[in-house]
Amino acid sequence: MAEAHQAVAFQFTVTPDGVDFQLSREALKHVYLSGINSWKKRLIRIKNGILRGVYPGSPTSWLVVIMATVGSSYCNVDISMGLVSHIQRCLPEGCGPYQTPQTRALLSMAIFSTGVWMTGIFFFRQTLKLLLSYHGWMFEMHGQTSHFTKVWAICVRLLSSRRPMLYSFQTSLPKLPVPSVPATIQRYLESVRPLLDNEEYYRMEMLAKEFQDKTAPRLQKYLVLKSWWATNYVSDWWEEYIYLRGRTPLVVNSNYYVMDFVLVKNTDVQAARLGNIVHAMIMYRRKLDREEIKPVMALGMVPMCSYQMERMFNTTRIPGKKTDVLQHLSDSRHVAVYHKGRFFKVWLYEGSRLLKPRDLEIQFQRILDDPSLPQPGEERLAALTAGGRVEWAQARQAFFGSGKNKASLDAIERAAFFVALDEESHHYDPEDEASLSLYGKALLHGNCYNRWFDKSFTLISFKNGHVGLNTEHAWADAPIIGHLWEFVLGTDTFHLGYTEAGHCIGKSNSMLAPPQRLQWDIPDQCQAVIESSYQVAKALADDVELYCFQFLPFGKGLIKKCRTSPDAFVQIALQLAHFRDRGRFCLTYEASMTRMFREGRTETVRSCTSESTAFVQAMVEGTHMKAHLQNLFRKASEKHQNMYRLAMTGAGIDRHLFCLYVVSKYLGVSSPFLAEVADDGYGVSYMIAGENTIFFHVSSKFSSSETNAQRFGNHIRQALLDIADLFQVPKADS
Repeated sequence: MAEAHQAVAFQFTVTPDGVDFQLSREALKHVYLSGINSWKKRLIRIKNGILRGVYPGSPTSWLVVIMATVGSSYCNVDISMGLVSHIQRCLPEGCGPYQTPQTRALLSMAIFSTGVWMTGIFFFRQTLKLLLSYHGWMFEMHGQTSHFTKVWAICVRLLSSRRPMLYSFQTSLPKLPVPSVPATIQRYLESVRPLLDNEEYYRMEMLAKEFQDKTAPRLQKYLVLKSWWATNYVSDWWEEYIYLRGRTPLVVNSNYYVMDFVLVKNTDVQAARLGNIVHAMIMYRRKLDREEIKPVMALGMVPMCSYQMERMFNTTRIPGKKTDVLQHLSDSRHVAVYHKGRFFKVWLYEGSRLLKPRDLEIQFQRILDDPSLPQPGEERLAALTAGGRVEWAQARQAFFGSGKNKASLDAIERAAFFVALDEESHHYDPEDEASLSLYGKALLHGNCYNRWFDKSFTLISFKNGHVGLNTEHAWADAPIIGHLWEFVLGTDTFHLGYTEAGHCIGKSNSMLAPPQRLQWDIPDQCQAVIESSYQVAKALADDVELYCFQFLPFGKGLIKKCRTSPDAFVQIALQLAHFRDRGRFCLTYEASMTRMFREGRTETVRSCTSESTAFVQAMVEGTHMKAHLQNLFRKASEKHQNMYRLAMTGAGIDRHLFCLYVVSKYLGVSSPFLAEVADDGYGVSYMIAGENTIFFHVSSKFSSSETNAQRFGNHIRQALLDIADLFQVPKADS
């Protein structure tokens, strides 16, 4: 009951003499501080809105313009060319503080100066938008920058030199352009040519030509119209149709995971590590709210869109029978925690003060030490978020619409994020290759009921102090959560630190109210739905074969000696590995981002090209000279890099075709060309972690008789080594 007493600002008793009020000064103090904190946030948002709205101008520049106008007037120079006098004549007459000639003149000059200042801001913004629409710099070779690009770079730096806030560039970013249909069709046919024989390709050509001539022009008009009207012609449909309308389970199919440092250990104390990590996350959220995070800049000067970061915290995917919705709150002062089948609510603040890491450690340790048992149906409750979306929507409506179930569900869905305190220990042991794969599996799906898959992200804490994330995909793409994770791990390691015993630094406040246990009343019918969802999710999780490994012979440093990008090198190696694994080529997608455009998300690069297949076939034949193979590799690499640049600059294939398909559905138009799609394949994620390390995460399905993640991983290893040998790149011992 301690938390209940903390929440009450006063007590009263009824006596024969009347009502005796007993005010709690401490509680009133917290109420007061909480209100002050709320108003501070409002004022900060108002201030940021003004500063963002006038960027690249500033209130200081407004005062400079006014002073220049007033100063020129005193020097008998009319820089307004008569406009100040005209404004003065237009001011209404009558009683008022501006009736003296001097006051009317000053007011007129202020109005004129404000107009000039706002016109200048508009001009600079439009100029910056025009400059940011130029992407020729991406297609120029390193060290061969044209004079035009150099002048362009100087202009961009001049217009964005004042320190920007997170969202300062949003209105200056260009809109994502709609590619022409012929260009998309041509690139599409190029992408499928290596995969089809002559007869199949001829059929595809005919379908494409018919679509281009008869159906596409009408669909394209609607897309162009949308691009004029909407901020981005792709992103809202992508979020809705690819993510929110999906009825299949989120676990495995949509959510993804993020790992901790695998080669660094900060502490073995689970609660202490969690205390630092949660504190760092809320510090990041505070910076996010205040827009103190710098926007990501390509080349240090070209801004990337930041809109996806808005929903990082306080966001939950709410299930619906036909479509889900993303619920985002402006603020949340608690996290929801799961441990040993129980749910808890942990406050992040005491009044207006953010809890220190040591205080948070104590709170999480209290949960770890809590001996209470789960309530009936509580242990596997989160399996509802791992099963089918329709079943979860129906159960939510039927069993969680009122009473304690609604209150507890609200506590989870309105939390800043979800925290899972696991009883298992996971880490990477270089002596045990399977350890990294088990670590990844634990983050990807856990036991299917110890993650809340609907939250924007679940922070997972293992018993040995390692952590990780399971992230819902609809609200943003992986690079966005990567910004948070980089800040959090860096803050934890280099700024917060630990004592020699592994605890958080600082003194704890033993007077804090303990975490609040969430209460449930789950009937048998709901427990049956929970069990059904669990079985669905478990079948999916059990079918995932995940093989994670660290590639040590070389990394970014030695790849660059091959005079190619590390990404192109790995992508071509994947093509060679896949051909050796399956004896054929397949359609391959690599994600790129379109964040140089406003509200841009992702585009795909089709990595299987005629150039890459020519190189692979020559490698497999084994009869070609090294010089010839090197030449084929460089052609494949240049092709891949060019396609990546095209995708980043809005000239990709798949998002345009996707939007044409959506329009065709709205219009009820059928197209054999658009209807042309596999489940038996590999998912490969990789991180080039440094000069001498690459981490690979390879996934496939046990139910597929044609794939094997570990076999494919071994082929990747060998392909990387074989390509390196072509260029006689010296390798360290593996």
